[in-house]
Amino acid sequence: MIESLPRREREVFETLCRLQKGTTSAVRAAMSDPLSDSAVRTLLTRLETKGLVARTPDEDGLVYRPSPRPETIAASALRRTVDTFFAGSAANAATALLGLTQKLKPEELAALERAIDEAKERGS
Repeated sequence: MIESLPRREREVFETLCRLQKGTTSAVRAAMSDPLSDSAVRTLLTRLETKGLVARTPDEDGLVYRPSPRPETIAASALRRTVDTFFAGSAANAATALLGLTQKLKPEELAALERAIDEAKERGS
């Protein structure tokens, strides 16, 4: 559903996902091409109507959060990216991701090794 959002709604939603939660002002400040405060409020309300954003009152005002779990959103976005740019190959995508970094931290290497071992056990 996210890919079918209009550009500005998607931008506000992705910004909120990066922040994990935030007020209208926080979302606006985190945007690369900020909109007016009222425009961000309007877009957050539209996203709430679509079930993608939830709001709760807080001492700072209304705080917005992505309604779907961030892991679900990330998995869906990654699946689309792998399908679109890597012909569905997770191995090609992983190789490209590893090429983006000069050096991996030991905990990152350990996590990759665990993921590979789990994939082997599943017979993937």
